[in-house]
Amino acid sequence: MPELPDVAVYQEALERFTAGRALEGARLASPFVLRTVEPPLEALVGLRVSGAERLGKRLALAFEGDLFLVFHLMIAGRLRWQKRGASVRGRGALGAFDFEHGSLVFTEASKKKRASLHVVAGRDALLEFHDRGGLDPREASLEEFAERLRLENRTLKRALVDPTLFDGSGNAYSDEILHRAKLSPFLSTGELSDERVAALQGAVRQTLDEWLEHHRQLVGDGFPDKVTAFHDGMAVHGKFKQPCPVCGAPVQRVVYAENEINYCAGCQTEGRLLADRALSRLLKADWPKNLDEL
Repeated sequence: MPELPDVAVYQEALERFTAGRALEGARLASPFVLRTVEPPLEALVGLRVSGAERLGKRLALAFEGDLFLVFHLMIAGRLRWQKRGASVRGRGALGAFDFEHGSLVFTEASKKKRASLHVVAGRDALLEFHDRGGLDPREASLEEFAERLRLENRTLKRALVDPTLFDGSGNAYSDEILHRAKLSPFLSTGELSDERVAALQGAVRQTLDEWLEHHRQLVGDGFPDKVTAFHDGMAVHGKFKQPCPVCGAPVQRVVYAENEINYCAGCQTEGRLLADRALSRLLKADWPKNLDEL
């Protein structure tokens, strides 16, 4: 799922490409992607875009008349800027929004069809139904950050990816944040000292800001066309078995459901290997407990 650095760059590009422009047409490849019926999508045609907004991992085009078009990209949803009238018959196309100078095309590279569109009337409704309430950890004070982190006693990984707690960090950047902070993803929030909380917030800010700037420089004045959760410059995310850039130990992972945790045992867990549910059950006594045994 695109996270804060990716979604923020999308927002900035949408602002550049659509603000002040009138929507001339809206075409859907499947009615299923539109999850609202009132106001109708056609109500936006002819209206000018007044701006683009980010609500956590969701994007909203604001139109005249206090109307909003909300994109929820989920895991595989992407936005692309193409020539005006671009086809929506291609594989993965969900819909297109036509402007005088081009078309904003909404795609999804998944058969599960989780991405969605919503047309919303009024800012109150926008915030009520599409703002998950997560705190932006880059702008929050240390006290605000600590209060959110300690609302419930849960693992650091779960806390960082919870959109009701924190705004914009997901599976990929939480791996990078925890590696920078030298903290185990399975460490409980209730176990953190004040010093470690401060270090964690610093790691959040540095990681998200650095990747946001990286993406901005990559996109320039264009439109993002290579949004992915995996980047060569990442330390641990997607780097299973590759050497940690800090200590050289092989990066480890824990697979669960549709996600995985990537971490460095040398930097984050004092050499201990975290149990992978599938592999540790399979290997049982043969499951290595630390880097030496591995």
